[in-house]
Amino acid sequence: MEGTHRVVSGGGRRIHLVEQGAGPLVLLVHGFPESWYSWRHQLPVLAAAGYRAVAIDVRGYGRSSAPAAPDAYRMAGLVEDNVLVVRALGEESAVVVGHDWGSAIAANSALLRPDVFRAVGLLSVPYAPRGGPRPSDVFARMGGEEFYVSYFQEAGRAEGEIEPDVRGWLAGFYAAFSGDTMPGPGAPDPHFVGAGGLLRDRFPVGPLPGWLGERDLDVYAGEFERTGLTGALNRYRNMDRDWEDLAAYDGAPITQPSLFAGGGLDASTTWLADAIEAYPVTLPGLVSSHVLDGCGHWIQQERPDEINRLLVDWLAALPAA
Repeated sequence: MEGTHRVVSGGGRRIHLVEQGAGPLVLLVHGFPESWYSWRHQLPVLAAAGYRAVAIDVRGYGRSSAPAAPDAYRMAGLVEDNVLVVRALGEESAVVVGHDWGSAIAANSALLRPDVFRAVGLLSVPYAPRGGPRPSDVFARMGGEEFYVSYFQEAGRAEGEIEPDVRGWLAGFYAAFSGDTMPGPGAPDPHFVGAGGLLRDRFPVGPLPGWLGERDLDVYAGEFERTGLTGALNRYRNMDRDWEDLAAYDGAPITQPSLFAGGGLDASTTWLADAIEAYPVTLPGLVSSHVLDGCGHWIQQERPDEINRLLVDWLAALPAA
């Protein structure tokens, strides 16, 4: 069964999605630097299990709207996009599953709109409630080399590195955070930029990760060569705005049924280990939590069979919609 491409619109914005199957709605939200295509292994499996699986292009990506204003990419707007998709598909509620930035978007969708999102699955990036100092202050105090999130803040800076060779940059970025190709423990950390250098200076040189075929890379590169990277990078440029916008949710738990899966070799899992340990408080509806040994950041593409099994089993155990 092939997925159906369509575009839904409302409120002056358009969201491109790929849909497969019929049944309860499962909304799939990708991260950086990806697209709906990141869920290519999940769509047919969820459809076969009796779900209406829908993978979107997040605002700023692919064929979805890409507003020019940097502040159009704040978290509250991305949550509104998810609600728009649910309503445009004629549904009252959905399960939302996200990876990387999509995990944060999914978590905030569940937090801000529990009337729409009845359960939430989080891949690679754990839920950590809003709180603590302003994000830019945290990154500034890290000291030493420049953190990649800080590197992404200045408009045009990262674009100037990436856009002359989108395909090559993406290949290196994906390889840097994949379980089978990431730099070894003694190598310089690709999350940081050396003085006067570029992020890609620390990307591994060699074969593509096992999960990424040449055709897959062509799909991702083709989208970003067409759209540029600014829309995608603008998500990073709104972290302080999100911190301000979500002040009323400081420390707030997500109470819906939830699932988490992360890669054992992913810095998101190890750096945020405290967030995972806090799940009894922050995710009181947690059904299951998994760390996949030897897996990197691109978890649903690196380990599609395992993630599909976890998702299907979790979905089957949820209360009926």
